[in-house]
Amino acid sequence: MRYRDENKMQAIRDCAIEMVAKNGLENFGINRLAKAAGVSPATIYIYYKDKEDLLTSISIEEGVKMTRATLKGFDPNASFREGLWVQWKNRAAFSLDNLQAAEFFEQLRNSTYKDKMREAISMEFRKSMGSFVENAVKRGEINEMPLEVYWSVAFAPLYALIRFHNEGQSLDGRKFKFSESIMKQTFDCVVKGLSK
Repeated sequence: MRYRDENKMQAIRDCAIEMVAKNGLENFGINRLAKAAGVSPATIYIYYKDKEDLLTSISIEEGVKMTRATLKGFDPNASFREGLWVQWKNRAAFSLDNLQAAEFFEQLRNSTYKDKMREAISMEFRKSMGSFVENAVKRGEINEMPLEVYWSVAFAPLYALIRFHNEGQSLDGRKFKFSESIMKQTFDCVVKGLSK
């Protein structure tokens, strides 16, 4: 029986995330991954049944990692402003500290891997965020609205700022760098837009 080498597994995972982030799912293959990770294809098959198993496992692990980072220090019973600010700080920190993971998730957007990841994280995430929004509605801090409307107003502006930062420029081509003061200014507009 062969033992799992955690260093090799991590190298495989890191290279897979990097390859998918840079080149997309359609250009991802086990032989290319093996070469990039410095292992043989047979080594990859010790840890994963096939390409599908590898990408499913990584997407679920990364999704759980993202969910836990996003929910760190988050209290579903907090006031709307306070709870949303924790969410913004956590989401920004995760996205800025894990650029490749963010690109990896972007590549998964139109794949079955996204659905499998979503299944793995939805219960934990839905419980916390669902309670938070319900509590804010009950307290009269925000109006009841469809989840898609809430998410679009609550988080899309943050991710737009992060995208500008990652690209290094704003819409008009000027240099752009993410900062907490810009995040706070945007956040205040979002809270004003969502609050009763």
